[in-house]
Amino acid sequence: MLLDTFGRQAVDLRVSLTDRCNLRCTYCMPEQGLQWLAKPELLTDEEIVRLVTLAVRDLGVREVRFTGGEPLLRPGLVDIVAACARLEPRPELSLTTNGIGLARTAAALRAAGLDRVNVSLDTLDAETFRILTRRHRHQDVLDGLAAAEAAGLTPVKVNAVLMRGSNDHEAADLLAWCLERGYELRFIEQMPLDAQHGWDRSRMVTAEEILDRLRARFPLTPEPSDGRGAAPAERWLVDGGPARVGVIASVTRPFCRACDRTRLTADGQVRNCLFATGETDLRGALRSGASDAELGELWRRAMWGKKAGAGIDNPDFLQPARPMSAIGG
Repeated sequence: MLLDTFGRQAVDLRVSLTDRCNLRCTYCMPEQGLQWLAKPELLTDEEIVRLVTLAVRDLGVREVRFTGGEPLLRPGLVDIVAACARLEPRPELSLTTNGIGLARTAAALRAAGLDRVNVSLDTLDAETFRILTRRHRHQDVLDGLAAAEAAGLTPVKVNAVLMRGSNDHEAADLLAWCLERGYELRFIEQMPLDAQHGWDRSRMVTAEEILDRLRARFPLTPEPSDGRGAAPAERWLVDGGPARVGVIASVTRPFCRACDRTRLTADGQVRNCLFATGETDLRGALRSGASDAELGELWRRAMWGKKAGAGIDNPDFLQPARPMSAIGG
């Protein structure tokens, strides 16, 4: 098992498949100037499958989420998913994506064994999308969402980040749009994950502000807290249910106390927290001939040292040195 000194067990593995992305979201990365990882630095498909196998078979991981950068840019993604779907015990397999390319790959991913997807969509307006992402790909994301639903990658979840003065007026419109299509919407407070370290707390739209805007149009009833478990989202029933909306208050109400995640970066580093300042190198050990038992011990030690919290709710919080694209969301 992957335990820490506070009694938390990591059962949810986030695997970053690449540091590259085909969008340049203003809250995530600069428009240009990022230095990408060289191919030899990235884990190979076989190395990823070996480490996921170790995590599931020997370390108690039950859920695996593939992230990036943008995981759909990984050429071997379908084969990686298929290999992980064959594991015993079989983990729950999901994917976090910007949706570009999902229209082409949703059916193949479902056939390979992927269970569901989370798609980022911050706005219903194509021009606002262009401003936020610096790309003209809004329709591609909408097409990707529809393809995921058609392929059975359900429930389709939509992740939205609201930026003050940009798209914060769209909260209720986004929820109405998702309800109409049967998507489950989750708002995420903007976190300091940008490589240029330009995060401005004053531009962050808080969870309470989001809820106030939703309640102006929709009756919301808190979902019983005992059903939340280690899930980061606080969820509300919309108009009595069964439809729900979630809010991840990562900054104003961190969920560190119940965190059950461990992270594997695209270059084979274990991070015990998204905001950890240190990493444990599995790639080097793996390529030096380490056994599964030795790799497992390295991973256990990495998680044992996990801190009580990320400190993201502290106004003096120091942002991580690595961009989110290299770490995995």
